[in-house]
Amino acid sequence: MSLSRPSTPRKHKRSRLDHDQSSLDTFFSKSAKSSASVSTKRRKLAQPAEPIVLSDDDVLPGPSTSVNVSERESVATKPEVIDVDLLDEPVDSPQPADVDVVVEKHIAHAEAVPSASVSSDPPKYPSVSIDPAAYDLDAFPWTSNTPIPYSFLAHTLSTLSDTRSRIAIINALTNTFRTIIQYHPSSMLPSLYLLSNSLSPPYSPLELGLGPSIISKAIMHVSGLTSAALKRLYTRTGDPGDVAFEAKSTVRTLIPHPPVPAVYDALLKIARAKGQGAVKQKQAIVEKLLVAAKGEEIRFLVRTLSQHIRVGAVRTSILTALSRALVLTSPSNLRIPIPDDSPYHASAELVAEIDAVPTASTKNANTAAQEELLDKFGRAEALIRKVFVQHPNYDHIAQAILDAGLDGLADRVPLTVGIPLHPTLGSPMRSLEEVYERLDEQPFVAEFKYDGQRAQIHAWTTEAGKSYVKIFSRHLEDMTDKYPDIVSLAQHILSTETTSFILDAEIVAIDPNDGSLKTFQELSNRPRKDVKLHEIKVSVCVFAFDLMYLNDQVLLEEPFRKRRAILHGQFPPVTPADLGAARLQHVESCGSEEGKETVEEFWLRAVDSRCEGLMIKLLDHGEVIEGANAKGKSRRKPLPATYEPDKRTSAWLKLKKDYVLGLGDSLDLVPVGAWHGNGRKAQWWSPVLLALRDPDTGTLVAMCKCMSGFSDVVYKAMKERYAEDTENCSKQPLWGDVQTGGYRPSVYFRPHEVWEIRGADITVSPVSVAAKGLVSDDRGLSLRFPRFIKTREDKSVEQASTPEFLASIYRDQQGKGRDQAGADDGQLVDVDLSSEAAEESSGDDDGPD
Repeated sequence: MSLSRPSTPRKHKRSRLDHDQSSLDTFFSKSAKSSASVSTKRRKLAQPAEPIVLSDDDVLPGPSTSVNVSERESVATKPEVIDVDLLDEPVDSPQPADVDVVVEKHIAHAEAVPSASVSSDPPKYPSVSIDPAAYDLDAFPWTSNTPIPYSFLAHTLSTLSDTRSRIAIINALTNTFRTIIQYHPSSMLPSLYLLSNSLSPPYSPLELGLGPSIISKAIMHVSGLTSAALKRLYTRTGDPGDVAFEAKSTVRTLIPHPPVPAVYDALLKIARAKGQGAVKQKQAIVEKLLVAAKGEEIRFLVRTLSQHIRVGAVRTSILTALSRALVLTSPSNLRIPIPDDSPYHASAELVAEIDAVPTASTKNANTAAQEELLDKFGRAEALIRKVFVQHPNYDHIAQAILDAGLDGLADRVPLTVGIPLHPTLGSPMRSLEEVYERLDEQPFVAEFKYDGQRAQIHAWTTEAGKSYVKIFSRHLEDMTDKYPDIVSLAQHILSTETTSFILDAEIVAIDPNDGSLKTFQELSNRPRKDVKLHEIKVSVCVFAFDLMYLNDQVLLEEPFRKRRAILHGQFPPVTPADLGAARLQHVESCGSEEGKETVEEFWLRAVDSRCEGLMIKLLDHGEVIEGANAKGKSRRKPLPATYEPDKRTSAWLKLKKDYVLGLGDSLDLVPVGAWHGNGRKAQWWSPVLLALRDPDTGTLVAMCKCMSGFSDVVYKAMKERYAEDTENCSKQPLWGDVQTGGYRPSVYFRPHEVWEIRGADITVSPVSVAAKGLVSDDRGLSLRFPRFIKTREDKSVEQASTPEFLASIYRDQQGKGRDQAGADDGQLVDVDLSSEAAEESSGDDDGPD
């Protein structure tokens, strides 16, 4: 498969999704005074099942209730048939024609539309969460090459939203993908995007650009409800999808279910609608989707439109399920047939021998056939994950799979310059002694960990001699427009000897006169888009520390010693004559062969500088000592010095100067609730409830309260941002996918930001649900003496610390004999609000950190 160079991505606005959701919350929860009713001239699209009445204090409990005539207009005495295609009629004027006129135009001809073959009820589907071995692919009435109806995908989404079981989630997704592969392989790509709550790759995002008013007006128009009625529904349900589901529960239409490709194409049309009239064009498309939708389709269409589908299917689950589906069911009409000895394909004979799909937990009881299938699952999962983290583009991966299956996939969808790969991450350490103990005399290099922004710099020259540069953030966002000076630097580096490269680097703000380092805060003052070279006021230096690609050669499998040597040989430091121009330097480093005393002096220099600490990197392939297991025993395992995308590897160890004798690394936690403060803090939120994110389910799990590290400025900003009874703060837990365990905060926060938190130790807690089951069957883990450091503006909620990460820190801590659980019998120090008095007297919160 030939992969073209990526086109210029659209500007990415990562905070837009959270903003749209909060705006939607505001729209539904605000006073309906300004929009008390839908235009009285609007005609109903369909008739409710029966007339209903609502008092001012009532809400819509279900299909058997009804709406006051002032809230739902009178309608015809029989269901009206709507041709939703008319909603897409071209409009000559800058503003689209009134949708009501279009709808009324067709209602006049409703009698002539055949409807005998169209059901107004949602279809019934078999369970998709059952064991794939028992799943009947022939239970569907569809013929081959029939586009998958969106109602089937909604059925899957509904199943996912009702469970937290990872096995059930994987089974449901596996069976869904198998069904799609069997009946309509072309529906696989749009299904991948819809299930992952996205429209395009992360480095080239398409934004729906749907303001809250568009969605709410479309719901009002389709259902006949007023803003006041929607507000009451939202107060009770707290979810726009649930509001739409109940609002349209009594509306019946005789329109075929939209297929998955059509829904995805409609979302692309919404995202690409620009210019005058775009708002009405978008609303017309949304209304068309809502009119055609039935049952659970409505709920998940609106959740998709508001970019929050609220199911436990995350990227890892989707890739795992896709790989298993391809092992069990091969796409039809492959250009290249699957080899008989394929390590990724289970023959029909093998599947026929299996009564239940095996899992790792059933390993000892598995049959030979189950073991063979489990091996194929493992190989397929490793392959797809490897391909995706090096080339995160569903379009390219799906095309390659439907072309020739899994065999040879890594060669057909390789690491490609211009498409970001997921970065390697480091594992935290508490001291140099722990580093030496972990690596056990194996050669390493220690590098300054700069206080800047991590960047992946891609540059290449075409055969025609034209050069291109792309700069991506650690979470794959395109930030090329932010750094035109680095673009010029990369173009300067390109030459006849260097025609393409991918660098891993840290961008740091510097003083242009002497090159001294400045803080990340200085760098964050730089504009994020449309930066012009002559307008740059913050000079930067690119500190390169790894090389993943050079002159069309992938270097990921090379040991770090070789990658580092090539980096230093091929990319000498660059200091332009223009003092304000971007510079290139290698990270300052010190090798272990220079002696332990020299490394310790280097560490002290890092502490005294404007650096965060050190990164210690293994130079050659070797072994590493793992932390203590459940039986208290350590073990050694092979440790490659390769570049490992999207992995927190022990070949890279992170030693930060803050809390180096306490918790070895900061945690990235999400604020999800708070209590009213006491004493001096009575006007603020204090303490604040913080949570980890479980990547397997997408759920946030509460782990500790934090009341330290906040200045009055931070407290004031927090109170304004989380003002009570606003889109960000409620007395009711309106935002799903949050497990608070034994905590009962006074208010709940909408999860939308990440805080950096540090503390002393990890402790077992009967209150926390974080990492429950990973260390203790009935207790979670929490953080002693948590302290707020800063808001992580460079991270989204999806990048918060995980329960497994917390558990690994705890296990390492236990291995060092630092179990603190007995100090307070597992109770959290920060649970006791009386500690506020001591904290206030210490003056910790009187000034900025």
